[in-house]
Amino acid sequence: MTHVVTEACIRCKYTDCVSMCPVDAFREGPNFLVIDPEECIDCTLCVAECPVDAIVPEDELSAEQREYLALNAALAKAWPRIVEAHEALSDAEEWAKVPGKRAWLDTGADDPGAKA
Repeated sequence: MTHVVTEACIRCKYTDCVSMCPVDAFREGPNFLVIDPEECIDCTLCVAECPVDAIVPEDELSAEQREYLALNAALAKAWPRIVEAHEALSDAEEWAKVPGKRAWLDTGADDPGAKA
């Protein structure tokens, strides 16, 4: 089983979770983090470190969050590994409690209209 970064991370990108991961399973995009499901060992160490509760065990995903399982897997193949925490996005606090942020996910694709 894996853990999944969900919508709450979009436009916040707090990285407290990254330094807790013993297998360096996190990948970093422009405004979102993902967990590589092939590397996650289900240790749960990252969950408590996320200040916006964006990390959810795969078997606890709600129906609305299910798309993030495939999204984490796909983006983990394209984005670089992140192994050290750094500052969150400058407006992270403003975005921390905003619902419905999926439309603001920046995949870093060449086509600015592309969605993951």
